[in-house]
Amino acid sequence: MTTDGQPPDSDELERAAEQIEAPLASLVGDYVEAEPGSLPQAKGIFLLPNLLTSGGLFCGFYSIIAGMQGDFYAGAVAILVAMIFDGLDGRVARLTHTSSAFGAQYDSLSDMVSFGLAPALLTFNWALTGLGKVGWVAAFVYAACAALRLARFNAHMENADASHFTGLASPAAAATAAASVWMGQTHGWTVPALDWAHALLLTTLGFLMIARFPYSSFKSISFDRRVPFVRMLLVVTLLGLIALDPPLVIWSLSVLYALSGPAQHLRRPEASVSGKGHVDHDKTDLH
Repeated sequence: MTTDGQPPDSDELERAAEQIEAPLASLVGDYVEAEPGSLPQAKGIFLLPNLLTSGGLFCGFYSIIAGMQGDFYAGAVAILVAMIFDGLDGRVARLTHTSSAFGAQYDSLSDMVSFGLAPALLTFNWALTGLGKVGWVAAFVYAACAALRLARFNAHMENADASHFTGLASPAAAATAAASVWMGQTHGWTVPALDWAHALLLTTLGFLMIARFPYSSFKSISFDRRVPFVRMLLVVTLLGLIALDPPLVIWSLSVLYALSGPAQHLRRPEASVSGKGHVDHDKTDLH
């Protein structure tokens, strides 16, 4: 019972929710996760991080539908929004101590849709349909490499080096492909001769995802410490440039990041033959 001006009792809300969920739970069951050590098994899943993951999955699925309907602008933007959800779910899980094996696997499957299938199909529907088999093979190579990239990351997640990735991360590859579609739609770059360039771009992005090139993960950036004033000025300048021409600036930044891996590899050729370089390479290869 509640009095005027007071919220309903939380126990009553919980019991009402259980009564609503009971018929469906009897059909789909529940998820039980083994806790480390001697702790008892945990029943159920954490809502907040998995809700953010579902948001990213929805954006990826929407991008596929938008591409099939010819709305390539919405499809490209949806992939970029999925990147925001993908960046938030892991951070929220760590901040709220709600990380779980279920969340990690769900996030990986969501990434496969949003950053593997969605960019491949969006680019195919936009520019590769006229290339015949070459077009869908290029799209398939990208999707397959994204799956291999995510599988390799999951297989060695527990030993991951937080400062670097080995191979281009799938969200960054998806951003490059999506920004290319967005820029082409905005600036009218729909010349048939460029279709081959987009097929080559997808194939190259797929190769970069499974290559051994080192990429910065930017996880070492801390937002709770002081920075030079000029750094904040650079951030404001970057935001201004994005506002002037979002597709061009986002595409340029994503391409520069994609090229940073091979550039770092070429700048450190001695690392591949020296003992120290071999050890460092093995550590980053976990991604």
